[in-house]
Amino acid sequence: MFSNIGFPGLILILVIALVVFGPSKLPEIGKAVGHSLREFKNATRDLVSDEDNKKDEDKRKQIQ
Repeated sequence: MFSNIGFPGLILILVIALVVFGPSKLPEIGKAVGHSLREFKNATRDLVSDEDNKKDEDKRKQIQ
């Protein structure tokens, strides 16, 4: 996901976030971002599994 940013770019982003939001808000922001990413991954995983199930059903119908 962050393959194009690199380590120096990531450090720069973290320093800017620290300056903008302050040290007291960073844990809250990190938790919110982590929760959002987890929900996004779960939603995409559900979509992929639904699509795979549909393909399996279509194959079963073709065999019968």
